[in-house]
Amino acid sequence: MFFFIGHIVKAQGMVEMLPSWVPYRLPLVYFTGVIELVVAVLLFIPSYQLVAAKVAIVIFILFFPANVYAAFNSVGLGGHQWGPVYLLIRAPLQIILIAWSYYMCIKPLSMPAAEIK
Repeated sequence: MFFFIGHIVKAQGMVEMLPSWVPYRLPLVYFTGVIELVVAVLLFIPSYQLVAAKVAIVIFILFFPANVYAAFNSVGLGGHQWGPVYLLIRAPLQIILIAWSYYMCIKPLSMPAAEIK
């Protein structure tokens, strides 16, 4: 939900994270924010957690190039202004978020009920 709020409150900064050749950048920022909100809500509904966690992992992977672009272009939002050094923090964080999504939502659901305690 935090990321959704960022897409609304800092929409122009998020637009700057995308290359100029990407069409409809502002609507895309709002649309991806809504996707993040839907995923966040679905993570709280047990019957949708598995699919929501998988979508979250896909989002973490698909959105990462925007962070790389922003870092190399020193976009003044969320640490990107530090330049490529920012990626030394962001890349490991991205891996942690993916692992967290997997171990909190996907792995427990794939285990037999007897193993979950």
